[in-house]
Amino acid sequence: MSVQERKQRERAERERLIVATARELAEQQGWDAVTTRQLAERIEYSQPVLYSHFRGKREIIGAVALEGATEMAAAVRAATSAEDDPRARVTALARAYLDFAERNPAVYDALFQLDGGLAYAREDTPEPLKDAFAALLECLAEVAGDGVAPELFTEMFWAALHGLATLTRTDRLLPEDAEARVELLVDRLAMV
Repeated sequence: MSVQERKQRERAERERLIVATARELAEQQGWDAVTTRQLAERIEYSQPVLYSHFRGKREIIGAVALEGATEMAAAVRAATSAEDDPRARVTALARAYLDFAERNPAVYDALFQLDGGLAYAREDTPEPLKDAFAALLECLAEVAGDGVAPELFTEMFWAALHGLATLTRTDRLLPEDAEARVELLVDRLAMV
């Protein structure tokens, strides 16, 4: 391995460490606790080293969001691929999405609540975000209904899931009704 390759590998490892540490800190204490000073102390590098990888917290949030998008897409695909009929797939998608949001609140915030400097629903949207949407679209396109654009239907279903995830997390909805909400969403919006 050349010196250049070794340096690139070490740089990539440092970047992964920064993102993993930011994510861990955010999950434990919230995003307000994620500062370059805190990160530098935890990973035992100087703040200038952090800034050589990310221009600031916004870019770190964006990196966590991209990692989270990849994980969410994988979770949705794994859940939906195990089902044979459309209704079961849509139900599995809803449960997987809501479970991801519940298990990864800081990552979910990085994806959908905080400014990570990422473009959504545009030509320059990063591939992991496009793929997360594609994971939803793959399942929901088959139940969009006649004359309904699958992308538009997917956006509406996603918006409903996001509302459920956000309202549940902030204790605005009764937790004992979570399954009934999923069933109602699938029955009425997806009509399968």
